[in-house]
Amino acid sequence: MSSSSSRESLGLLLGFIGMAIFGGTLPATRIAVSEIDPIALTSLRTAIAGLCSLALLLALRRPLPPRALWPQLAIAMLCVSILFPLLMSLGMQTVDASHGGVVLGILPIATALVAVAITHERPRPLFWIASVAGAALVVAFALRQGGGTLSAGDLLLFAAVAVSSIGYAFSGRLTAKMPGWEVISWVLVMALPISIPAAALSMPAEPTHIALKPWLGLLYVALFSQWIGFFAWNAGMAMGGIARVSQVQPLQPFITFALAAFLNGETITLQIVLFAAAVVATVAISTRTRAAGAAGG
Repeated sequence: MSSSSSRESLGLLLGFIGMAIFGGTLPATRIAVSEIDPIALTSLRTAIAGLCSLALLLALRRPLPPRALWPQLAIAMLCVSILFPLLMSLGMQTVDASHGGVVLGILPIATALVAVAITHERPRPLFWIASVAGAALVVAFALRQGGGTLSAGDLLLFAAVAVSSIGYAFSGRLTAKMPGWEVISWVLVMALPISIPAAALSMPAEPTHIALKPWLGLLYVALFSQWIGFFAWNAGMAMGGIARVSQVQPLQPFITFALAAFLNGETITLQIVLFAAAVVATVAISTRTRAAGAAGG
């Protein structure tokens, strides 16, 4: 096997690991919010990940990012490390992780739409058709699960998708200027003046009364979902190519389903799997047509 093939294979493996880590976010959050307030969970996960990021950046003596990049880092910080985890945690109080897995399955399309807007790309018509179809499927799923109405949890998850797509799109632009692990690390460090005071103020009054599993859920989303997962995912895309590695992302809802069944005891119905599969198909179409349109001019 040639060195380039080995590098691409390793990149694909790292991308899969990153995707699998992200697939555990909703089940872990669902466990954590059973006993930890969403505001406390958000501030604690961001503070823990931020302190780890600061320690790593200092240990490696990384210079501050150029000032011209600070506004983009600030947008990514607000969306990825504050608003997204808060909205997701609030949503996970009222809906199952498997339900959230279908709703968040539209995130790649939402991110692509934001990227198209900020880069002024002109994708092919099929990209727009697939994007609208994917969004319609997710709304239809939420309405069907909610008996004809959108629940508060669904609205919170839709908002989480919106802010996360903005954060991911700006983070993606920043990876052209610095390594992906540095992007997420600086984003989390920038959030420390907010996350540390918020964590101190929202810390549970009786932390010893909280069972072990919610604390483990917090540690998972802090260290893996918020930080390490980005290392593996970004490194995988850098080594294996964005187009190839991003093709494993549609598997994420199914990782979420498996973990939700195992960790949360949720029943994964055929309806959930079918809707997820349909959403995955629209994601695959939109991803390929956008890439083809960009390549073609």
